[in-house]
Amino acid sequence: MSIDFSKKDIIFLAPLAGYTDLPFRSVVKKFGVDVTVSEMISANALIYNSERTFKMLEKSPLETPYIVQIAASNPTVARKAVEILNDIEGIDGIDLNCGCPAPKVVGQSCGSSLLEDLPQLQSIVETIKKYSNKEYTSVKTRLGFSDKYPDLIAKACEDAGADFVTFHGRTRAGRYKAKVDYDAIKMAKDTVKIPVIANGDIKTLEIANYVKDYTGCDGIMIGRGAIGNPWIFYQIKNNLLSIEKEKIKEIVLEHFDAMVSFYGEKGALIFRKHLHTYSKSMQNGASFRDKVNRIENEVLMREEIEAFFSQ
Repeated sequence: MSIDFSKKDIIFLAPLAGYTDLPFRSVVKKFGVDVTVSEMISANALIYNSERTFKMLEKSPLETPYIVQIAASNPTVARKAVEILNDIEGIDGIDLNCGCPAPKVVGQSCGSSLLEDLPQLQSIVETIKKYSNKEYTSVKTRLGFSDKYPDLIAKACEDAGADFVTFHGRTRAGRYKAKVDYDAIKMAKDTVKIPVIANGDIKTLEIANYVKDYTGCDGIMIGRGAIGNPWIFYQIKNNLLSIEKEKIKEIVLEHFDAMVSFYGEKGALIFRKHLHTYSKSMQNGASFRDKVNRIENEVLMREEIEAFFSQ
């Protein structure tokens, strides 16, 4: 399935390590997301046939279009990773991570470190575009490493053949604390003809509408804003300022069931971290979290979830 950028209201789920796994992606896809993206995949791990990495590539039948994001430091590594992905069906595009600020990733000349070498970034994108048999080649980036130069980054991506580019509205130096610069995303949008997706601090319907109107972007991407709040996609799609408790319960239970289905008996234990964020601002949330932290049986945990989110 192709992405219809002409609608200008495309919603992407951003890759987020430890959160946007298959169960989470399948749930938000059902409740409003148009395009899902895998957690960041190390190109080197792919090349060395990491079992865990290949598990991360699995997708739900609901996930169409589905983009796999890779981290690669040079064209040779990128090409090898692309050739492996070419043999996997159900992937609609390959995205190059040029935004991850983590020191471990930057130290390997991946992620946002590529923003210090735009010719190298461009060369990697050209390689992906040349050797990939997928419909889309894209880039997720920040505004720059220390300084902001979104126009230069956007142009480098376009010239390299990227089909679209996503901008997180901070520099690498800004990590996740600096104020998001929507003016800079607008500058990127005004510089190139390919679609530009806006990302960063989109946590409510009002912010989503403002960002779309202000930047003129072709879609939005939400990651951290959906943690503990995955119903934001349902709200945006249905233009709802608030959401009914019944819908929240439905989404939480759907997520729990998907986790157990994917991870087996340990799915309930992994789901505790999600219950911590889902119940954060709710009445009696602290006692609920204390209770589920002591439950290991998936049937009992599901009963507690149903009871708590019915209050």
